[in-house]
This record gives sequence, structure tokens and C-alpha cells, in this order.
Amino acid sequence: PLYPADLLQMADPPVLLYVLGSVQALHHPRRLAIVGSRNPTPQGEINARQFAQALGQAGVCVVSGLALGVDGAAHDGAMLAGAPTVAVVGTGLDRVYPKRHLALAHRIGAQGALVSEYPLGTPPLAAHFPQRNRIIAGLSQGTLVVEAAVQSGSLITARLAVEQGREVFAIPGSIHAPQSRGCHALIRQGAKLVESAQDILEDLHFADPSAPDERATPDHSQGASEDSLLRAMAHAPVSLDALQARTGLDTAHLQARLLELELAGDVARLPGGLLQRQGQG
Repeated sequence: PLYPADLLQMADPPVLLYVLGSVQALHHPRRLAIVGSRNPTPQGEINARQFAQALGQAGVCVVSGLALGVDGAAHDGAMLAGAPTVAVVGTGLDRVYPKRHLALAHRIGAQGALVSEYPLGTPPLAAHFPQRNRIIAGLSQGTLVVEAAVQSGSLITARLAVEQGREVFAIPGSIHAPQSRGCHALIRQGAKLVESAQDILEDLHFADPSAPDERATPDHSQGASEDSLLRAMAHAPVSLDALQARTGLDTAHLQARLLELELAGDVARLPGGLLQRQGQG
């Protein structure tokens, strides 16, 4: 009787599930999967955490896969909101993969649930991770893809969600970012473009009409929109030379302002000497 009924709609539901934590989290009335790149941009990781936190504040249980990058940020964001979160893993529940998520796994077990179809002692075999994606999709009433390359396990999860009749949402990004191309492909195929958590809440009829909208919208910096340098950066990665050409600032002044913004968390430095604005202010 505790087996999640939604999984029975799949073509190949798991024969049994191992659960560490709250079995009731699997039956939460509002469940959304958040998946994406293991190597997201700084903005992608921020989006995953802020969307998960906003959704958690709106009473949604976030389902993901405990992987590096977007998955870990999504679990963390949900727990920052005090909401339950479910991690579907590709190992036995006595193993944590990746190992750096050991502390995160313990937090999830205390505030939500870790779920696996594999017996105790099962190591992290490559074939298990695409297989567990069907459970992530099956447990959720919708799937949000934050960032994903064209060849990505996140797109497998999105395809499985569509096959199971679930909604798929995608966050758009820069046309120059490889991590955004998977999301753009999904949008072209009919996934719903979202700019805030409120878009998802309304589409899935999760929205609470008595709650203020800001509870379901990522918390963006209010001061960022006032800064002319941030406006010049836009939201795509940009080189120092290009930024200097846009602003007309001398090198010393520009570097000093960028350092201030970096220390404030409004700008991140990317590989290859590129810079990117954080948040959407």
C-alpha cells in the first residue's frame, strides 16, 4: 500500500523500492522534478537553487537525482525552504555517489527521502543512472530542466516525463552557452518556457491564490538592476575586452568595479577569462 501509485503508470515500474527517510515524501501532493547539467554555469546553479527554494516555499516537494551540479543545488534549495525533497539514486542506499554529497545525502534522509531500486551494496554503475531517471520522472507531476547539453541525461528524464504524460518545463539561456542548447531543443519540441517558479505553480495548478507571488519567484538582487555595468554585461558570458568596448571604462576602473561586483556575488568569473552576471535583476 505504500508503493507510489504514479509509478504503476510506467511501462517498467521498479519491482520494489528501498527508502531511507520519509516514505510519505513519495506521496506528497505536489511533486516536481528538477534536473540539469552536472557542470552548470554559475547562473544555472543559482537558478536551480532559487527555483527549488521558491517552489519549496510554495509547498512543493522537489525530486532529483543527487548528482553534482543542478541536482545538488535543487535538493539544497528545497531544504533551505524547509520543504521535503526526494533523491532517486543509482546505487544501494548504503552507498553515496558522488562521495562529496555524503553530507547532503544525510540531510535529505532527515528532511525527505532517498530512494533506490537497487539492493544494498550496489555500486555506482554507469547503466544505473539513465535507468533511475524513469523513477525521477514517474514520481513527479512535472519536470523542470534547468540547464542541459544536447546529449544529456536530463533530456532522457524529460523524454520519459513526456511518455508518462507529465509536463516538461525548461529555463532558456544564452544562445552561446552549450548548457542551454538542450533546454532550447526541449522548448522547440513543446516544453514550456519558464522565467519564474510562479509559471510552474500556475501551470500545474499548485499555486495558492492566498499566497503572495514573491514566495514563488526566485529572490533576485534588487540593487543589480540599478548598476550600469551590470546592464552592459547583460546575462551572457562576456570577455573583459568586449565589456570595456561597451562601457568605455579604462582598464583599472573596470577591474575595480568588477572586483566589487564579484565580492558582492553579482558577477562570476568563468573559464577562459569570461565574466557572467549572476541573478536576473
